[in-house]
Amino acid sequence: MLILCSAQAAASDGWNRYKATFLSGDGRIVDTGNNNVSHTEGQGYAMLLAVHYDDRDSFARLWKWTSTHLSNPQNGLFYWRYDPAAANPVADKNNAADGDVLIAWALQRAGEKWNNADYLAQSDKLQRAIVAQDVVTYAGHTLMLPGAQGFNKTSYVILNPSYFIFPAWRDFARRSHLKVWNQLIDDGLDVLGEMQFGASQLPLDWVAMNADGSMAPATAWPPRFSYDAVRVPLYVWWYDAQSLRLTPFQRFWGNFSRLRTPAWIDVIANESAPYNMDGGLLAIRDLTLGDTGNLTESLSERQDYYSASLQLIVWMAWQER
Repeated sequence: MLILCSAQAAASDGWNRYKATFLSGDGRIVDTGNNNVSHTEGQGYAMLLAVHYDDRDSFARLWKWTSTHLSNPQNGLFYWRYDPAAANPVADKNNAADGDVLIAWALQRAGEKWNNADYLAQSDKLQRAIVAQDVVTYAGHTLMLPGAQGFNKTSYVILNPSYFIFPAWRDFARRSHLKVWNQLIDDGLDVLGEMQFGASQLPLDWVAMNADGSMAPATAWPPRFSYDAVRVPLYVWWYDAQSLRLTPFQRFWGNFSRLRTPAWIDVIANESAPYNMDGGLLAIRDLTLGDTGNLTESLSERQDYYSASLQLIVWMAWQER
């Protein structure tokens, strides 16, 4: 009983520290590593965590701020970025598909856990908008583009594999019975198998898929397996912890001792970051390699928003195994 109480206290401490550090009074998640902006990714992660920690009040605040400040009435999605210092905080009217998926997933989970019909209805509506605006058939594959605007170049499309949130798509398929979600899962896993670049055989943060299905680095970004693509093994593991799609990550990270694992690698030049993983990045590495004894939801005071979010999301995934 004492051990259980201690575990519960630690759980509460991790989530409470997260809220105290990143959640404003009105329900906005502040990205402390990015000029204190907010974005749908952060709102979605925090909403998922609020459901996990059974925190209805925080969830309601997060959802109210998100729906009030980021809703795009033109297409049913959400503006991806909010800059409180700008004259127009949502100057960029595009969405981010991963943020929308995370929000829809959190709403579905909240509705199911707390028997809230409105949350479920909002999730269903958002899921339909995501399919209508972000999902395309290209080169024989059903794919989710990173956003509704700017990623379909006709002769090629730009993909961000860290936006392939397989466990969310599985939950959407279970609820809606729409075939598109299972098609996204199957084709997303297939496409990941082709995103193996350089000697490391790792995917890039941003990838161009040509009309014939071939892959190349997207030219507007460095050819790195970095802060975006590091989430790919997390979402694959959360969907299927035995998936062969985890092998390239396990092989690469297995070459380094735990605390000397580089934070990113330029997969074309085969040059690693001059600093190592810690915090949330290290948690993903530990989960992927089965080094789960190191997983914790205790956050350090120096962690920024992204590191802390990933660490708690990894813990959530591990608890759901």
